[in-house]
Amino acid sequence: MTMGFMPVVGNWYQTPDKQDFEVVAIDEEEGFIEIQYFDGDVDEYGFDTWSTMGFVEIAPPEDWSGPFDDLERDDLGYTDTNLPPENRNFAAEDFDQED
Repeated sequence: MTMGFMPVVGNWYQTPDKQDFEVVAIDEEEGFIEIQYFDGDVDEYGFDTWSTMGFVEIAPPEDWSGPFDDLERDDLGYTDTNLPPENRNFAAEDFDQED
């Protein structure tokens, strides 16, 4: 296998056109690297193709929920139950005013 660098499962990379993805599996026997883009799409590259694509390693995104379409607020692991309802519009009366 001739590669510019060996990808690591769980690490994040970026394509030359700025699409972020995570390496989710490497099949050395078959010669494929499986990736999942931030939006959830899955793709795979052969080892030879990987070395020519110009991918760069990046830090994982802070918002890990990109691939998950149907997450509720409770699914994100937040424990604060005093959060305002989602889609709430705030008015000036909602805030304490100093006299």
